[in-house]
Amino acid sequence: MKTSSTFSILIWINASRAKNNEAEIFARVTVNQKRTNISLKRKINIDSWDKSKSKAKGNSQDARLLNLYLDQVKAKIFKTCQDLDNQGKLVTAQLIKSTFLGEGENHKTLKNLIEYHSNKIKNTLAPGTIRNFGITENYISKFIEQKRKTTDVYLNQLDYKFICDFESFLNSYWPKGHPKAIGQNTVMKHIQRLRKMITLAYHLEWLQKDPFIRWKSTFEKTHREFLSENELSNLETYHCPIERFQRVCDLFIFSCYTGISYIDIMQLTKDNIHKGIDGGNWIITKRQKTKTPIKIPILDKAQELIDKYENHPMTIISETLFPLISNEKLNFYLKDVAEACGIKKNLTFHMARHTFATTVTLTNGVPIETVSKLLGHTKLSTTQIYAKVIERKVSDDMNALKLVLSKNKAENDLKNSESAG
Repeated sequence: MKTSSTFSILIWINASRAKNNEAEIFARVTVNQKRTNISLKRKINIDSWDKSKSKAKGNSQDARLLNLYLDQVKAKIFKTCQDLDNQGKLVTAQLIKSTFLGEGENHKTLKNLIEYHSNKIKNTLAPGTIRNFGITENYISKFIEQKRKTTDVYLNQLDYKFICDFESFLNSYWPKGHPKAIGQNTVMKHIQRLRKMITLAYHLEWLQKDPFIRWKSTFEKTHREFLSENELSNLETYHCPIERFQRVCDLFIFSCYTGISYIDIMQLTKDNIHKGIDGGNWIITKRQKTKTPIKIPILDKAQELIDKYENHPMTIISETLFPLISNEKLNFYLKDVAEACGIKKNLTFHMARHTFATTVTLTNGVPIETVSKLLGHTKLSTTQIYAKVIERKVSDDMNALKLVLSKNKAENDLKNSESAG
């Protein structure tokens, strides 16, 4: 082999998992000390196996036929390895196995990849993320059917043009029941999810080159809405005559003072409240979205709301800090709450998290590193998006600078006048 220094084939039986004294036969392929096993779909009685010679004992017809088959398997594996090497490919044990079994890049399809990826993320990612991947998979299927006039494509057919065509398809697609076509940033999110799946195929060696290698995402800059100090104050002081609206209002305010998202608030219980390093109450939990641990000191306003619902009939039943409500109903009722409080913005629950990052923390001088930690962000750059939109903070900082400069100028003028006198 040109591209590998070591290569070996071993025929063996898995005696540890034998049933009724019969064990399955495997071929072990090792390339550069990395190995993989290929099931040969044959079984043999353990007593009839010659471990030292890696073949069946005796000279019976069954033994001769089995040993002939094993010799043919070894010859085929060796030839597979030579063919891959002659093609100039980086030969690995896994690549030999997939080619030998007819599962190489010429046989794997995009739907094979989607199915494999779906099973892989089933128990590892948050439900919302899995749901988003499902939406992307649905768009991929629509694109293949409508634009490629087929139901599936081989992975080796994926190229830069496929990505560009998929992007164009998404940009012009108008989802049924939606008021407008898919936005640019949503298009980029779908392509990013496709990219994650394609990268997985590349690492699995189902794909020999990455079609995304020259592709770059193009996101539009968006303005993240948040409540101003006055708007937040209006929300806090407004008394809702309808109890369910008041509960929604309280949940929103709680998020404004903790930065905790809807899904994480719904899972909070008394077990999440601990004494912190300062002796005060802290909320300690994990973000469902990223599994990132978060530790948040409980501000007075947040504590008031926790106390308010401590003995509420709904929380006693659910054993949660707050009454449970679906995200859909929560955002639906927030529209009425916003109108009642005179808030003109399109109020959504996630805006509370933005308000915590901006109006409650960054605007009041909390360092961005601390805010990032409180929000459970895995990258500081994610938090920096909020810092860019706080015009009031910029104004306050510049006014403070003006005062310093004015003070310095006055002192210098005084010194100069005294010197002249």
